[in-house]
Amino acid sequence: MSYPSAAYSLALQTALADLPLGGLRYFDSLGSTNDYALEWAAQGAPDLSLTVADEQTRGRGRMNRRWFTPRGTALAFSLILRPTPEERAHPTLTSGLLAVSLAESLRKRGLAPLIKWPNDVLLAGRKAAGILVEAAWTGERLEALVLGMGVNVSKDAVPPAEELLFPATSIEHETGQAAERAVLLRDILSALLEWRPRLGTGALVEAWDENLAFRGRQVKVEGQSGEGIVGLLQGLASDGSLILRGEHGDSITVHFGEVHLRPLT
Repeated sequence: MSYPSAAYSLALQTALADLPLGGLRYFDSLGSTNDYALEWAAQGAPDLSLTVADEQTRGRGRMNRRWFTPRGTALAFSLILRPTPEERAHPTLTSGLLAVSLAESLRKRGLAPLIKWPNDVLLAGRKAAGILVEAAWTGERLEALVLGMGVNVSKDAVPPAEELLFPATSIEHETGQAAERAVLLRDILSALLEWRPRLGTGALVEAWDENLAFRGRQVKVEGQSGEGIVGLLQGLASDGSLILRGEHGDSITVHFGEVHLRPLT
């Protein structure tokens, strides 16, 4: 459901009122919620501080790709975490933390999401959401994690076909109606708060693995240089890395980085 900006701001405040947020900053229009949240974190923003924008004009995903966020069509937010010891030890798992939380929220709406490693959520094999996790460091100390997400809520959130690197869809296209963005955000954050204490227990990776897209299929994982690794997708390692089976039956571990996965079969 699309609201006028003032109504969306009020809906957010109402929906999120019972959550233990460190702060909420809403913008009718913003360059990038992640960029803003990184600046806010550097200024001392507390744990669970949240930035939400109705429109992003310079939204970005991984590998610095543009993220399309027209006004009134998508859920765009960034959440600041002041990392716990487990999060400092396993920072890459926070991408799975957000993906699993969104997947749970979409299943509540009768959908069947799958997580495309390392950072996308799919509906009917098409991209419905992207995740960008960035870190703020002081020397070798991890000071903050910024968990950014964009969710295609209405059909108008989907970029033109010529701009897509992977097929995309929206909640509205899959269900026949757009979700209320404020309520969806509340559900995502509520799930995240439940999963967060279990990040270092193995339970989170198990849930992530159970929702993994393209299991048993031949995939190619490419870096920015264009070089790729091909193999049969087996699942996830305990740190969230991807495990493939090579053509000679060998096990290949693909670690997090600036990589892109696509199915070959």
